[in-house]
Amino acid sequence: MQPLHRKRRRTFNEPGHAHYLTYSCVHGLPLLSSERSRQWVVEAIGAARERDAFDLFAYIIMPEHVHLLLRPRRSAYDMARLLYDLKRPVSWKAKSWLKESGETKWLERLTGRHGARRVFRFWQPGGGFDRNIVSEKGLWNVVEYIHANPVRRGLVERPTDWRWSSAGFWAGDSNPLLRMDPVPL
Repeated sequence: MQPLHRKRRRTFNEPGHAHYLTYSCVHGLPLLSSERSRQWVVEAIGAARERDAFDLFAYIIMPEHVHLLLRPRRSAYDMARLLYDLKRPVSWKAKSWLKESGETKWLERLTGRHGARRVFRFWQPGGGFDRNIVSEKGLWNVVEYIHANPVRRGLVERPTDWRWSSAGFWAGDSNPLLRMDPVPL
């Protein structure tokens, strides 16, 4: 029998392009259901935004995945590195919290084999979904799609009811978790 091959993610690191990213928790587990883990994601986005110099147009943190719409400001950038900077701090904080709190069941559940070594995995392996967005209309369509996630899932009635997204910012919230950058015209 042929071994199964995982689909490789293709990215196009094109200056001036926005990227619509989705990355998911390992096995689709709702690891982002707590305020604590969602705050880790907010902190990671803020730190990566500074370190990797990108404009942030929209985000949402769902129980088992994250959507971001961003545009790197540098002419040379690497989406794989940017994703690493977004995901790694959350994984480290989760592992540390599980160890400190004695949550050995979850620590064991999220630790698996990678070759001969044991590896803790908070995020699904691989780069997730990455699509380049090149038009203003395309940007706003993605923003609306991202913000509608919790409504489609029946978690809230209106996008602005979901605290863990940029919907509130775009609706005029004066104290958002993260400020968005102006969408280019």
